[in-house]
Amino acid sequence: MVQLRLLFILSFILWPVVSGADIYRYVDGDGVIHFSNTQPNGKFELYLREGPKAPPPAQAAALPGASWMTGYVDRFSRANDLPPALVHAIIKAESNGQRKAVSPKGAKGVMQLMPFTSKRLRVRDPFDPIENIEGGIRYLKELLQTFEGDLTNTVAAYNAGPAAVRKYGGVPPYQETRLYVRRVMNLYRQYSAVE
Repeated sequence: MVQLRLLFILSFILWPVVSGADIYRYVDGDGVIHFSNTQPNGKFELYLREGPKAPPPAQAAALPGASWMTGYVDRFSRANDLPPALVHAIIKAESNGQRKAVSPKGAKGVMQLMPFTSKRLRVRDPFDPIENIEGGIRYLKELLQTFEGDLTNTVAAYNAGPAAVRKYGGVPPYQETRLYVRRVMNLYRQYSAVE
């Protein structure tokens, strides 16, 4: 009994050290999700990168959504080589952090994924903020690669679709998209200034 208590106490003392590892995820053919703190093979993808412990960013109060979501967005964005301020700006513009948000066109969740985008990105529950954020970040990264790092065209494509941006050779002449790009870029600059 004494050994069990000692083991229990030691686990709490050592927990912060043990928990500071990257987490990898793999979904097998049956839909079972496997997690690991090492990358056992190429099937496992980085799920969460544990960064250095730091105080919460100054802009957290201005960001949409709950504080746990702010931290998650920051970690998952960095794990995918995206600036967290950009993802926060899109979340603010899309849903103001509301996990149950639905647009008139049918986009759902905090990053307002369209049903066909959710399906392609394997987001089963678009109202699950973690799945939605992961899908939205993967989609944003795809768009950034498609438009060769051009942030304005990437943001426009997130709103109007990549085909419209290609068709017009840049931001489409849609008032909604132009206002959206301006709003996201302004938010991105604000959030970047305090990161």
